Amino acid sequence: MPVPPPWANAARHAQGFVCPGCGATAAQAKAVWINRRSPVYTPEQQRKWQEFYHCGECDTAWWGWSSDRPTGTEDDSA
Repeated sequence: MPVPPPWANAARHAQGFVCPGCGATAAQAKAVWINRRSPVYTPEQQRKWQEFYHCGECDTAWWGWSSDRPTGTEDDSA
């Protein structure tokens, strides 16, 4: 199983799917790790994962739910 990178251990939950330190988008991250080992199921039986981002602007580690990622934007590929 993949092991999370050390920077992910200090990640903060972000609101609005942007870096809580500086407001940078997921597309500006210098590293990304998706925790596919432990999906969470919504009441509609949809899977969602924690997506971890290491901000390339301010070095903050943050995470958001895959279901909260904006659609139709440059962040769609993260």
